[in-house]
Amino acid sequence: MKIYIETLGCPKNKKDSETAAGILERAGHSITGDVKAAGAVIVNTCGFIDDAKRESIDRIFELSGIKDKNALLIVSGCLSQRYGDELFKQMPEADVIIGVNDYAGLPDIIENFSGERVKRLSRCGPGYAELPRRRATGKDYSAYIKIAEGCDNVCAYCVIPSIRGAYRSRKKDDILAEASELAENGCKELIIVAQDVTAYGMDLYGKYELPGLLRELCALGGIRWIRLMYCYEDRITDELIETMRLEEKICKYIDMPIQHCSDKILGAMNRRSTKSGIVSTVGKLRRAMPGIHIRSTLITGFPGEGKREFAELMEFVEAMRFERLGVFAFSKETGTPAAKMKNQVRKDVRESRRDSVMLKQLEISLGKNTEKIGKTLEVLVEGADDTGAYYGRSRYDAPEIDNSVIFTSDKKHSPGDMAEVEITDAFDYDLAGREA
Repeated sequence: MKIYIETLGCPKNKKDSETAAGILERAGHSITGDVKAAGAVIVNTCGFIDDAKRESIDRIFELSGIKDKNALLIVSGCLSQRYGDELFKQMPEADVIIGVNDYAGLPDIIENFSGERVKRLSRCGPGYAELPRRRATGKDYSAYIKIAEGCDNVCAYCVIPSIRGAYRSRKKDDILAEASELAENGCKELIIVAQDVTAYGMDLYGKYELPGLLRELCALGGIRWIRLMYCYEDRITDELIETMRLEEKICKYIDMPIQHCSDKILGAMNRRSTKSGIVSTVGKLRRAMPGIHIRSTLITGFPGEGKREFAELMEFVEAMRFERLGVFAFSKETGTPAAKMKNQVRKDVRESRRDSVMLKQLEISLGKNTEKIGKTLEVLVEGADDTGAYYGRSRYDAPEIDNSVIFTSDKKHSPGDMAEVEITDAFDYDLAGREA
């Protein structure tokens, strides 16, 4: 059967979709990009914040109207794990509702569907569930590799532990085996993901083992870039920083979500970081690796954030001058401690503060990009536009969330090629240039 999979939400969801595709392909099915030609349509949803939930629900209804009337509509992912019972009752358009721990059962569900609606919402087991991987192909020039599942951090605003369960590290040998297969099939960029990458190994090996894992990944032939996502500031150790500094393959880029700078708000969020700790870690990273690009995320309008705390945040953004920054207005999520807190901030204020931070970051981003004019960057080619210009990413850019580099060239390129691009112009969030 031809199966269409649409992924919403974060890169970890994308990795889950790739796992589902691998399971289905091994069972004899094929993955199609044409929803109308599919015998089954899978929507892998996000249920993290209100905007993501609305996007997921809207897209389920859209695909219900687009797909063949006889095709199965399967809803999976975080939204279904969190609200599966409600979705099953209120969304008869969905033939199947499954949670984040039920992808292995997809072939059985599809092949034996009798017309009676199906709901499977299993809880996670005690360890990392190693599932069949999707076969690597030459198209996998950039690939996400998940090193753990679940989270133990219990931030006051977050529902992930209740959806994904406790933190479960993946065995190092399994990670290396997947990475080796990807490298053998032409993968050039590994993107390391988990809910908390820096917590890797403590549950399995009794110590934080991310630096050791990275050193072994760097020893693999073929891989050019290794990118770190979702690193908690308080676990960015001196050993990790030194490993990043010494290993050429590790991109001088780190994703370090901090959420706020006010010690009062960080404490209310149940974060372990402090303002002084964040400043110290940023300083260590920049001293060890001049030119490193730090991506972070912030939340505006968390309960108790007054004018003073927001002014402190604005001053912090100006002082830190992060190369990459995402900002979210606080989302009041049912079942979280933050949803019950006093001193809730009005939605319009939360969103106005988010917009103010992003306007400040726009100035910072343009300034950082302008500094790159005249420099030559190694660019991973991702495609070409209608004018014939190529686009891709530098070592300083994660896919889909960071800058693009748009460039002209006298050479012919395919996705996955590497090009040396001289930067000739800069914009708020993108760069332009020509191949050197």
